Amino acid sequence: MAGNSQRRGATRKSSKAPTAGSGGRVRRGLEGKGPTPKAKDRPNHKAYAAAKGPAASSTSSQKGGGRGSRGPAGKSRRDGTEAEWIAGRNPVVEALRADLPITGLYVADGAERDGRMREAFALAADKGLSLNSASRADLDRLTNGAVHQGLAARLPPYSYAHPEDLLGLADEADEPALIVALDSVTDPRNLGAVVRSAAAFGAHGVVVPERRAAGMTASAWKTSAGAAARVPVARATNLVRTLKEYADAGCMIVGLAGDGGPEGGPDTVDLPGLELADGPLVLVVGAEDDGLARLTRETCDQLVRIPMAPGVESLNAGVAAGVALYEIARLRSA
Repeated sequence: MAGNSQRRGATRKSSKAPTAGSGGRVRRGLEGKGPTPKAKDRPNHKAYAAAKGPAASSTSSQKGGGRGSRGPAGKSRRDGTEAEWIAGRNPVVEALRADLPITGLYVADGAERDGRMREAFALAADKGLSLNSASRADLDRLTNGAVHQGLAARLPPYSYAHPEDLLGLADEADEPALIVALDSVTDPRNLGAVVRSAAAFGAHGVVVPERRAAGMTASAWKTSAGAAARVPVARATNLVRTLKEYADAGCMIVGLAGDGGPEGGPDTVDLPGLELADGPLVLVVGAEDDGLARLTRETCDQLVRIPMAPGVESLNAGVAAGVALYEIARLRSA
């Protein structure tokens, strides 16, 4: 019946209290903030980089992030997802000297101020970095139990190079490429040792797979003794495909193998007899337990064996890579 407010559905009921107007709250929230800056004045906007030129682009690439940055050859870098910690006095000083994008230094309460510590403080002051005091227990937690010696530095997520960037570095140096690829090496200390050997013997970079492999963690940084500040590490979505791309670019693919390859596969020679050392070369190192995967072996042009005393089955990946890189460097300089 029209006008009967008692009939079902004739009136709208609500259990919610009336909402107060938002005008006053919004005005108070905006007080003191001023007008929104133009896009070209906001550092995180792409228009900012375009307005500032190459310098701004370089700065943003050092910060890392989820979208990735650009390497020297214009290829997309693959960034890590979490901040990294550099622990220990020598690695921290090396990282500061190399102008890594460190966001802060952390010093344990009561830590002895030796020459390295004072140098770290001076470098941090020159760069305008914050210096934070922390308990040793806090540093242990932040660095995941690493031997920090009372000093640690925080980095944004590691910015991995693209595998093709390493070829570009060799071209820029006018040298035959020398690249180390790790096949399923899962110990970050082995990765750090390989990076250190790569720096010592003139390699242009290290390639690791994205999955089921060690990445540039704090442990890898520590083992590299600062060499990771100088030698780029690239991530490959598919290692076998990346090796084939290197082969197409003119590199010979040489795998380290303690035993012979499968029948019909590449020949195996002793390391001193490696005749491919003077040309563009990719040295592939497998895991200590399993060695090179089958598809990786089949992709190699040659397998090399490190002669060892009887009764020694294998060397770990870091040591094997160091021995092989030393011999390659010696053959190249002969």
